[in-house]
Amino acid sequence: MAAELKTAQPVEYYRTFIKEDIRPDGRELGEIRPTILNVGSITTADGSALVKLGNTTCICGIKAEFCTPEEDQPKCGIVVPNVELPPLCSSQFKPGPPSEKAQVISQLIADVINNAKCIDKESLCIVESKLCWVLFCDIVCLDYDGNIVDACLIALMAALKNVLLREVTIDEESQLPVTSSDKIVPLSINSTPVATSFAIFDDAVLLADPTNEEECIATGMVTVVVTEDGNLQALHKPGGSPLSVDQLQDCITRSQTRSKEVLNLIHNTVNSVDR
Repeated sequence: MAAELKTAQPVEYYRTFIKEDIRPDGRELGEIRPTILNVGSITTADGSALVKLGNTTCICGIKAEFCTPEEDQPKCGIVVPNVELPPLCSSQFKPGPPSEKAQVISQLIADVINNAKCIDKESLCIVESKLCWVLFCDIVCLDYDGNIVDACLIALMAALKNVLLREVTIDEESQLPVTSSDKIVPLSINSTPVATSFAIFDDAVLLADPTNEEECIATGMVTVVVTEDGNLQALHKPGGSPLSVDQLQDCITRSQTRSKEVLNLIHNTVNSVDR
């Protein structure tokens, strides 16, 4: 009977659980799925990390290359995040150009790391207006089961903390960059934003860290991003059910608690890697 109800009336199926303050997978309404992090997963990348949030799995690889600084920021390097949602991660994504969802997530993450000033971009500049580092941050979803934004941002920040750049000098004769074979330096990271997403069920109930199934029946979604000092960095709510002031404050408070957990996970995992 339960299986039939879940197939025929998924919303009603969830209501039978939520009225008891529990979800079908056994979690409480505000409970986050187990989070597993592995750093240095890709040996050919300059920095990498793999995150498993429940069944949602993302891997981030970062490659550093030389380029010319942007005209409006001649003293800064460049960071380019890109999220890929290939068909292998879920049947809802098709081959071809990046989906609208992937583009929205890529832009959201780019806005977050820029607004939070995560990286000291001036430290990526080698010669003003002439030469700098560009960090290509490719985040690929391997298994999609909801809450992709949270997983992608964890993977990106852990991978950035894993990056080591070789010291660069300019040859006086050829004026070409020369990388040191033994001098390497980590990135200068100023802050570590953490995202916490919630699904809105029946226009009223908040479900933290929603699965794909929960996202499909949700009447709205909201993602809250805070930094390690607990300050609100970003709020992303793409339409759907409105939130009251109390509900929004509840989301922020829960996000601040979640941020501490993720920061400890990243710190402990990155420091445990022998570089």
